[in-house]
Amino acid sequence: MPLTHGQGRTTDREILRLAVPAFAALVAEPLFLLTDYAIVGRLGTSALGALSVAGTILATIVNLCVFLAYGTTAAVARQVGAGNHRQAVQRGMDGVWLAAAIGVGVVVVCWPLAPGLVGLIDAPPEVTADAITYLRISLVGTPAMLIVLAGTGVLRGLQDTVTPLAVSVGGFALNAALNAWFVLGLGWGLAGSAWGTVAAQSLAAGAYLIVVVRGARRVRASLRPDPAGIKASGTAGVALLIRTVCLRIVLVTATVIAARLGIAEVAAHGITTQVWTLLAFALDAIAIAGQALTGKLLGAGDVLGARRVTGRMVMWGVVSGVVLGLAVIGCRPFIPGIFAAEPAVAAQIDAVLWTVALFQPIAGVVFVLDGVLIGAGDQRYLAWAAAVTTLAYLPFALLAGSLVGLWLAIGVWMLARLATLGLRARGDAWLVSGA
Repeated sequence: MPLTHGQGRTTDREILRLAVPAFAALVAEPLFLLTDYAIVGRLGTSALGALSVAGTILATIVNLCVFLAYGTTAAVARQVGAGNHRQAVQRGMDGVWLAAAIGVGVVVVCWPLAPGLVGLIDAPPEVTADAITYLRISLVGTPAMLIVLAGTGVLRGLQDTVTPLAVSVGGFALNAALNAWFVLGLGWGLAGSAWGTVAAQSLAAGAYLIVVVRGARRVRASLRPDPAGIKASGTAGVALLIRTVCLRIVLVTATVIAARLGIAEVAAHGITTQVWTLLAFALDAIAIAGQALTGKLLGAGDVLGARRVTGRMVMWGVVSGVVLGLAVIGCRPFIPGIFAAEPAVAAQIDAVLWTVALFQPIAGVVFVLDGVLIGAGDQRYLAWAAAVTTLAYLPFALLAGSLVGLWLAIGVWMLARLATLGLRARGDAWLVSGA
């Protein structure tokens, strides 16, 4: 049964209540790296290439742990829908402890492996040393980055997207100021950019810890690590980890192919990837609302409400995608100049942005459906679908002989995701209710 006009307006208000603050917070996250690129661009093409390589590796490491946010959101939201507020916060604390443990493990394992990780990208020799330096410094901030993910998931599950917005905006402002000071003021070069981001992320993690601990004390949830709860959080995230691994295979493969095309291509690809990420995070705001609302509605046993809200969010995804696509076309002539790109790099960016704009409406639907199924706890299907769509993408990417061809392959990947997620959303298997 479709929503009445009044129900539609009420649903829209609820979606926007969560999505608008989430939009601003999500946009602030890629702005961390966009700020790095804008400042580092003043150091030259080699520095941009090194940042592109190291940034891809770091993003891969952190995004492999995105289940700390997504899984925690879904688990907490279900408990909220079922009326179990103390259990909801306890599940959130388990996620925070798991994030801290994984973060320390990443630093211990990846620090000595930094040269080998950079070598896997097969980057030009002139960017390798700087890429290793940036990566090693950035690894110091990994525990903080993962705590930010978990803390964000807790608050989203509690239907609070305003606090993550405040933390993100504060972190972005601090990151921009520190990077400008360290890189341009103190002359620390690429290392200064890394240290600025580490400092900003660490303070953001501290802010989340204060908010979550206060919430736990209010409902008398335990602050101590619960091995059983931490294990349960980790186990629930395995399927989301598989999904994320597949997503990262797509993006890392693209960077490897771009690096082999040449230094101008890899620099342009790095900038275009950050633009794409900024757009993706903007679209993901509706998906965040989908995670929180779907988990809450299914936790309360409202299956019909979950399906109705999904339809409404898909509509919002399409409209948002069209708006963002038009915005990319309008801003296309100015984007290379923001990063002080050299003529060869600017020409590559200018050509690729048409493809980025074309696929924004499709991306809008894909991100919404992905968020809805995550909120429903349908992780196993998402893992399977991610594997299938990655296999669909790889042949097109490997055959790409230009940067435009590479981004057309990414468009094929998005179409494959639209098909698999749309098929699942039309059925009923994901509509499982209860805490």
